[in-house]
Amino acid sequence: MNEGRPGFHTKVEVRWSDMDAFQHINHARMVTLLEEARIPWLFRDGLPTTALRDGCVLADLHVRYRGQLRHEDSPLDIVLWVEQLRAVDFTVGYEVRGAGGSPEIPAAVEATTQLAAFDISTQRLRRLSPEERGYLAQWQRSGSAKRSRG
Repeated sequence: MNEGRPGFHTKVEVRWSDMDAFQHINHARMVTLLEEARIPWLFRDGLPTTALRDGCVLADLHVRYRGQLRHEDSPLDIVLWVEQLRAVDFTVGYEVRGAGGSPEIPAAVEATTQLAAFDISTQRLRRLSPEERGYLAQWQRSGSAKRSRG
């Protein structure tokens, strides 16, 4: 958590293979780095069920590049939080800064992913359980909660 703004903070190492010919993190690799930040959040202690871990699909993705990130900016400091919480899905917000980047400066990358709860055995979307909604709700930032719908 950071100065009253809930969020899961994690560090993600940049690999040499994440770089493009101009020595910036490749745009497609940034999506992989966001996933690498999201995995420890969904697998952390406190998640009441393994359902989200085992049955969650990506439904939408938006990435906005506001600054350059290079290999020497590793490890990236990535914070994520729940922007919107609905009956079967939730939207995760991300801010990505280089190592040692102050939270007061704009993030180099801002992104959102919409994730939907999914039942692997039936291959259908399912409703989030009350326990899952409770876990996700604790990661909402003020201003985001009012957009939640059940």
